Amino acid sequence: MAESPPLPPLAVDIDGTLTDDRRRLDHRVPSLLRKWADAAPVVVATGKALPYPVALCEFLGIPTTVVAENGGAAYVERTDELRFVGDRRAAEAVAEEYAAAGHSLGWGEVDLPNRWRETELAVSREQPLEPLEGIAARHGLEVVDTGFAYHVKSPDVDKAKGLTAVADALGIEVESFAAIGDSANDVGMLERARISYAVANADEAAREAADHVTDGTYGDGFIEAAERIRAGVD
Repeated sequence: MAESPPLPPLAVDIDGTLTDDRRRLDHRVPSLLRKWADAAPVVVATGKALPYPVALCEFLGIPTTVVAENGGAAYVERTDELRFVGDRRAAEAVAEEYAAAGHSLGWGEVDLPNRWRETELAVSREQPLEPLEGIAARHGLEVVDTGFAYHVKSPDVDKAKGLTAVADALGIEVESFAAIGDSANDVGMLERARISYAVANADEAAREAADHVTDGTYGDGFIEAAERIRAGVD
C-alpha cells in the first residue's frame, strides 16, 4: 500500500473556518489539529487580538504558533518570538474621530474585541461603514470587512506577511504551507500558500484567491479541505 504524503505546514483561520455559523468551534477540530501538529507546524491565523488564538492553541494542546490582528501580531512559541507591526496610533485616532462624528465602535463599554488589540481597530458591522472608511483613509489606513467585523488596519499589513514572519522563525518556506480560510482578510495567505482552500461559505474575494473551494461550509468545509490536503490532492 502506498504511503500517505508527508503533511505540509498548515495555516488556518478561526471564525467561519473552524467554527459554525454561530462561531462555535467544530467538535472535530481539536483532535484533527492535534494530530496535524504532531507531524507539521500548525499556524492559527485570525483577525482577532492575540489572546484569542493563544488561548485556542492552549486548549487545543498544540504549540502556540499564531498570527493575530490580520498579520499585525505574530508569536512563535518554539523560538519565543513576538512581533507587532502596524500603526496603532493612527487606529486610535480613527476611533476618536469616528466617536466625534457620533458613532460607536459597537461593542459596549467594556469593548472586549479591542481591549487587548495592539495594532489595529475592530468595529462592529452594525455601525456605519462609509464614514469609517473615509476617516480611516484620512489617517492612511484601510477597512477590511471580515464578515464578523470591520477592521481598521495598515494597508501594508496582512495575514500573508504575518505568516511569512512565522515561517521565517520556524526556518521553513512560507510557500510550503497549505492554507484554509473564508474571508477577504485571508486573501494574501491563500495566495502565498502552496495549496489553498476556501470553505464554501467564504466571501467572493477568498473564493477567487484560493486554489480550491470546498463543497462543505464552515467546519465541514475545513474537514473536507484537511482530508484533501492529507491525501495530497492539488
